[in-house]
Amino acid sequence: MSEREKISEWIMQPGTGKAVELFRGQILRVEQIDGGQCVDFNCFNLHDYKEFMHCGRTRTVHGFNPSRGAFMWSAPPRERAMLYILEDTYGRNDVLFPRCSAYVYESAYGFDVHTNCHDIQAEAQREYGLTPDDVHDSFNLFMCTEVTLDGHATMTRQSTKPGDHVDLLALMDVLAVPNVCGADVMRTSNFSLKPIKLTVFAATPADLDAVPDVPRRASQRTPDDFRNPTIKPDRALRRDPTYVPEFPNVPIVVSDLAVVLSAAEFAMLRTLKLDIYGADDAAALRDILFSWWEERFLAAHSGAPAIEAQVASPRRQ
Repeated sequence: MSEREKISEWIMQPGTGKAVELFRGQILRVEQIDGGQCVDFNCFNLHDYKEFMHCGRTRTVHGFNPSRGAFMWSAPPRERAMLYILEDTYGRNDVLFPRCSAYVYESAYGFDVHTNCHDIQAEAQREYGLTPDDVHDSFNLFMCTEVTLDGHATMTRQSTKPGDHVDLLALMDVLAVPNVCGADVMRTSNFSLKPIKLTVFAATPADLDAVPDVPRRASQRTPDDFRNPTIKPDRALRRDPTYVPEFPNVPIVVSDLAVVLSAAEFAMLRTLKLDIYGADDAAALRDILFSWWEERFLAAHSGAPAIEAQVASPRRQ
């Protein structure tokens, strides 16, 4: 395998972040120096900041803890793969928790002044003209989280070592913005703050070949498809008096479809029928039909796009 060309290198000190122009075909390595440090991560299309990495879509496709072999997806209606996790030596990341903020430390800990990921991200992004309102939910690298049986998200300590790293391959030109998580009073970074090393490499042909094919759909829209592609220059929201609703896919037409069941089939329907449908046998049959179809033909969980291949990721406790 040919060796990657190193393009740049940066050490992020605690309390700081770094906005990095990462061009298509380049790799950003986020690396532990001392070990035990969480890193928050934002990402924007370098040529259109309104397209940004979306934790919700990424979570739907790859689960709560995306790792090696997962993509970072942009928000609807773009829904494009922005970055690919080419390597992850630790295998624990998080898309459940939002970035920590000044409000969190004041409300939970009583600190009205405290380093926090939102303010660090806002300052790093300011170099490119973005505002604190443009900071989005973070992809939390090296962060160990779980969901309890009662539905609460929890965080715990990590065991990353010096040299553990995540390699992010850009699939488009992006502004990648990692920051050293400011949570020194939480378990996320084992109650301390440590520096993080950033390195940008040029991807090798082998790196590029490792990326699974991503489906391209007609529904992945760009501003050219928007009825209103213009970004508002002011902050106040005012009604457009000339507005005429043009909702897509309407009017919705509901048609009756007669389904004849034998006595045996009707008995089976009554056996499988869920209590929530009461006396509505038609709704119960519709549920049975679509549930059967999902189990047999839906290509991925929760309506997520199907990816040709997934790479098993290491996991450490």
